[in-house]
Amino acid sequence: MNQSIGRTCWAIAEGYIPPYSNGPEPQFISHETVCILNAGVKDAHVEITIYYSDKDPVGPYLVTVPAQRTKHIRFNNLTDPEPIPHDTDFASVITSDVPIVVQHTRLDSRQAENALLSTMAFPGN
Repeated sequence: MNQSIGRTCWAIAEGYIPPYSNGPEPQFISHETVCILNAGVKDAHVEITIYYSDKDPVGPYLVTVPAQRTKHIRFNNLTDPEPIPHDTDFASVITSDVPIVVQHTRLDSRQAENALLSTMAFPGN
């Protein structure tokens, strides 16, 4: 399958990294993840910008997703230009130079009964 699917701009209006976790690391660390599919034949150069309710946006965080590959990026692991704080509401806009598909996932392991949420991001242009 050598086709380009998706969009070049996506938004995730809801983001939150829980302040603590319950269970073995790294599997059960509470986290937010952006899952990116690049089904096209060119590498995707992706920029992630983080928006907060009480301060200016931060970014871009730069990621490359190779052609015909998928990449799962934990927001917890983004550090450049600065780490995303835990226990803080945020949103994100993901842009790419080629069409991609974006999904959002959260693992909340603050309780022994883990909660997992996954949803498609909002497609822009």
